[in-house]
Amino acid sequence: MQPKIIHCADGFWNIRGSFKLGGILELGTHCSLVRLGDGRFVMLDSYTIPRELLAELDEITGGRDNVVAVINLHPFHTLHSEAMHRDFPNARHFGTSRHIRKYPDLGWEKTTTEDLVTGTEFAEDLDFSLPAGVELVPANENIHCGSILAYHQASKTIHVDDTFNLRGAKKGKPGKLSVHLTLGAALEDRPGAASDFRDWGASITERWSGAQRICVAHAGVMTAEKLGEPSVNVAMKAALQAAEKKLRKHEAKHG
Repeated sequence: MQPKIIHCADGFWNIRGSFKLGGILELGTHCSLVRLGDGRFVMLDSYTIPRELLAELDEITGGRDNVVAVINLHPFHTLHSEAMHRDFPNARHFGTSRHIRKYPDLGWEKTTTEDLVTGTEFAEDLDFSLPAGVELVPANENIHCGSILAYHQASKTIHVDDTFNLRGAKKGKPGKLSVHLTLGAALEDRPGAASDFRDWGASITERWSGAQRICVAHAGVMTAEKLGEPSVNVAMKAALQAAEKKLRKHEAKHG
């Protein structure tokens, strides 16, 4: 996959990059550039951005010093952390607890990305959400359902890594938005976890009902048209409804 910058809407750019599973299967990955209301910029997630795309970003931002923060949202998307610290040395770098544990010598903010979910920093521009009822950093590192989602209110754009993905996409046929296939294993081993996840889904589809696109790490920039649905909100609700079988199975075991 050739890395590229997609101008999604006024104030939001999604950078598509290459990620090959086992060095063979192309899954793709991403990060996003967001313009804040005060004219400064933040990056959502990390990627080793090629030099020519960095030059494009410099034109958009007016210089890398105007990128004031890099906010990493998925605890298992860590491959590009060092590159982002190198390429944005004057930005504040926010990582999940796992980012900080994995690369303790990098200059991380003391405030973790998890803290931004309940904090007020960036709240005028970005709404962060952590799925309830699932483990963000499970012991099994193959379980990637948990991540922190971000909604840029001005551009009506959702940025998500693995919590939502795409299934059934074929040439000439839109795929369906879906909750990550590891949801069943990601749910916390306790009563009420499935209910908490269900309530979380209802909450974000209400809060983010006006979303016009969803940028998905391993799928691309999805609009209602690309998803074959009346709206992104309908697509999200359908994905959450399709996850009910796993939620009910968890409830049957744990309550």
